[in-house]
Amino acid sequence: MPDAESPTPPLPSDDPIGLQSFAVLLRRMNAEFNRIAQEFAQSQGLHLTDVQALIAVLDADVHGEGAMTPGRLRRQMNLTSGAMTACLDRLEKAGHIHRVRSAEDRRVVHVHYAEAGRRVARAYFRSLAHSTDTARARFSPDELHVVVRFLAEMNHQLTLSQA
Repeated sequence: MPDAESPTPPLPSDDPIGLQSFAVLLRRMNAEFNRIAQEFAQSQGLHLTDVQALIAVLDADVHGEGAMTPGRLRRQMNLTSGAMTACLDRLEKAGHIHRVRSAEDRRVVHVHYAEAGRRVARAYFRSLAHSTDTARARFSPDELHVVVRFLAEMNHQLTLSQA
């Protein structure tokens, strides 16, 4: 992991804030997130796909999208029914999720992030949270609003490109 005091890597001089700079920096950040997620998966005896499913379940809870179902998760992750079942089985066995039948319709199963899994993830990702706070502290509230707008728009555009 880079030193907390190391300078920001220089941007390409011929494209200081253009598409190439964004592409390079987004690829670097994505590669780091993938490395961290893979290490977490290995530490928990999971596959990277399992961690991606776990993130989708967490995000559904956080964003008030309603309880995640195996079918919705399967479509979101573009997995077969069998692969989704195997993924959820691994996550449940490892204590990261639990499945609950809907009280209104017993045929419907909801997938929830388990508190034990939440504690494990918080402990594991504490250094990432600290790094995020350190980086955020170097920007003004106005700058952070621009960053949030950019990230939200990137996520929106990436979602549109998959449709």
